[in-house]
Amino acid sequence: MDPNEYPITLTTFPRLGTSEDFTVPYYPPSGEKLRSQFLPDEIANPHIRFPTLAANIRARRGRKVELNVPVFKDEKTTWPFRDPSVNYDLRKWPEDDDVRNGAVKDESIYMDAMAFGMGSCCLQITFQAKNLTEGRKLYDQLSPLGPILLALTAATPVYKGFLADTDVRWNQISRAVDDRTAEELGEKPLKHDRWRVPKSRYASNSTYISQDPRLRKEYMDPDLVVDEDIKKRLIEGGMDDLLATHFAHLFIRDPIVIFAEDLTTLDLSKTDHFENLQSTNWQHMRFKPPPSDNSIGWRVEFRSMEIQITDFENAAFSIFIVLITRAILSFDLNFYIPIPLTTENMETAHAHDAVLNRKFYFRNDPLPPRFTKSALSNGHTSGTNTPASISPSRPPSPTGPVKDEYSLMTINEIINGQSAGTPSSSFPGLVPLVESYLNGMNVDVETRYELTSYLDLIRKRASGELWTCAKWIRHFVRGHAEYKGDSVVSEGVTYDLLMAVQEMTECMGLNRHGAMGVGWEMLNGRGMTRKRKGESACG
Repeated sequence: MDPNEYPITLTTFPRLGTSEDFTVPYYPPSGEKLRSQFLPDEIANPHIRFPTLAANIRARRGRKVELNVPVFKDEKTTWPFRDPSVNYDLRKWPEDDDVRNGAVKDESIYMDAMAFGMGSCCLQITFQAKNLTEGRKLYDQLSPLGPILLALTAATPVYKGFLADTDVRWNQISRAVDDRTAEELGEKPLKHDRWRVPKSRYASNSTYISQDPRLRKEYMDPDLVVDEDIKKRLIEGGMDDLLATHFAHLFIRDPIVIFAEDLTTLDLSKTDHFENLQSTNWQHMRFKPPPSDNSIGWRVEFRSMEIQITDFENAAFSIFIVLITRAILSFDLNFYIPIPLTTENMETAHAHDAVLNRKFYFRNDPLPPRFTKSALSNGHTSGTNTPASISPSRPPSPTGPVKDEYSLMTINEIINGQSAGTPSSSFPGLVPLVESYLNGMNVDVETRYELTSYLDLIRKRASGELWTCAKWIRHFVRGHAEYKGDSVVSEGVTYDLLMAVQEMTECMGLNRHGAMGVGWEMLNGRGMTRKRKGESACG
């Protein structure tokens, strides 16, 4: 890299799409490929797949994508807010009429291109399952955790040079690749299309797929749309109903990029056409069958988390999710809740400071029958990736009202456990579950110390003792001398923010004397390495 370049990990560049220069060199917006009045074509990957993807989404939809993010109302924010960066007189492309036809919403930051969403960075973890059964189980059990980790990793409070009244990226990506037509959106009666489609192709999960006796029909999405013809063919081919439903739901979507050479012959030894549709259904969990040409096996991808500023944070959340999968398999945990509640939780996770100010639906008791809390506290585990011997070999099907199985909890309660005396004080907490798993494993002292430092970050983020990235960025902007209290994140504020991010990346919240420095509120010096005893790595 050049001397004036430095690698940082932010979800999105705060001034992407502003009227001033935000790329070097400068390129003008409103090119033929993206047709965005804010972004140049040159910002997109030049591989033919990406401009084609953007153009085909726009063509299928019949207009440009619409991203309207609620603006944060500060003391001097012009109100009612009408995005001042929008050019209503631009008439270069037919799609430029969108802004004159109501695409821009009041009190919102308006964006009009796939790059505003798919240009975001995130933290996605793929797990290798030992077989199909384990993969299906992890897919289901991790699904309710998606919104929780989205809120806990919140890192996106700025869009297009404005403070947003949301903290995460998810809905912006969802809208950036939303290819649904007006009929599929319910804006017009069905005439040419087959279904009213409730969600974008980038959305939260809509299916459970495990053949787990604890999976009740009441947990399923009542609004799920499937292609019944495809489902019938899959079942006739030997696929069970749950898995056939899952794939028949994915296949309600049209392929949005097809390479011409793939249409000349149909090679049944390859899975290219399947992967084309599978990889453009961007849900917060992805179930990944093995490719036909290797033995990689069954995999599950956890996709909801936001990228963090430091390597230490990213390592902490990555390892935390891995350890949760081990606890799920070792203790045979049950996190099932109705899918519509997970969908609602994903929306809740977008709220400003949701980690402290909102509650999420979560299962009250994840432990299987005959699993005592004393066994949990003693780390009673099989020490393998299979369920502990104290749990039944086949869990019984649940009985009783579904509504009694879950309640609204804070992120702190979900991560750290409910204190005695709370109305439903049964949930032990994800971190205590992980620690119980580790207590039953033969973990050396040094490794356990490192894992403890990661879990400590998770625990204190959930309690509010440590801030989320989104809270820190918002606080930095609002406390900057150049900020005018009007929601505008200027070029000067952005430059200083990025320099602070660089310092935090190098110093982990400490200054060169080892005392509180930039980012202390997020890190408290965790993950800090020393050049030698008594000297900070920032010295």
